[in-house]
Parts: sequence; structure tokens; C-alpha cells
Amino acid sequence: MATDDLMSRALAALGDDGAPSVEVIQALADPAGTSEPMTIAEAAAHLDVSPHTLRYYERAGLVAVSRDAAGHRVYDADAVRRLVFLTRMRLSGMPVRDLQHYVSLVDAGKQTEPERLDILLEHRDTIRRRIRELTLSLAATEYKIATYGGSTGPDVDSAAAPNVVADDVLDQVHRR
Repeated sequence: MATDDLMSRALAALGDDGAPSVEVIQALADPAGTSEPMTIAEAAAHLDVSPHTLRYYERAGLVAVSRDAAGHRVYDADAVRRLVFLTRMRLSGMPVRDLQHYVSLVDAGKQTEPERLDILLEHRDTIRRRIRELTLSLAATEYKIATYGGSTGPDVDSAAAPNVVADDVLDQVHRR
């Protein structure tokens, strides 16, 4: 499934207040409160990714998946938990190369925790910067919507109401 679909599902799970919740991630990591193994189709459906994506993560060394007697992939609770983390990090823009490094550190043991923490702190800063950039983009979009007489919604600052003169200046700048 597309990344947009996965993001939509994740955002819907946050609820109306949009407050991040560890419970949302835990529910994804253990969908039915059990640790029943999943087939590739079940894991893909649960995570809203394609089976191809799961096979790619396995080939990239990001997750180890056991096989049943028939040779089919079996996603145990540990694999699902790791995949939940991987899909969240990919959605937030972390490159596969960085995830591979992070996973190699996890697999190397507890002594690598300080380096893992550094990676996550740096990535958190990247996410926060992207959120600020997106907030500015949203403000510009809301401004233009209001300029054209559209509704900007209750969460938009009324001080950012359209100014026809400023809008004309912006339009002239964009034409150059």
C-alpha cells in the first residue's frame, strides 16, 4: 500500500486531538493483544504496506523472518514490533541506509545504546524541522485559500487574514 495510506491510518489512530500516544504504537505492534505469528499477507495488511515492501525490508537486512515447513514467511511478535518501528521511521523520512545502520547497532547489543540514542535524537530534530517547514507551507496555503474566499478552518490564526495588497505583491513575485 502507498505511504499515504499508511500515514492516513497512523493519523486516524491518533484521534481528534492528534496527541502522539505510545498506546497507538503498542496496538500496532500487538494487534489483538496476542503474539500469534502472521503470514506475509496478514503482516502487510496489518501495517498497510505491500508484501513486496516486507520482502524488501528482509532483503535489506532490516528484519529477520523465520519460515514454516512449507517455506512461507512467518512474522512473529518480534518481527512485527520491528516492522512497526521501521514503518514509522520510513514514514518520517529516515533513509533505509540509516535504518540499516541503526538495526546493525541493535543487533550488536546493549553497548550500542548511546549511539542509537544519538541517531534517534538527530532524527527527531529532522522531524521537528520538517514539521516547522510544513507548518509554514500550511500557513501559505491557508493564506491563499482565504484570499480566494475559501474557508481556512478554526485552527488558522485569524491574524493571517488575507491582505489584498500583500497578495498582489506575492503574485507578482511568483510571476517573475
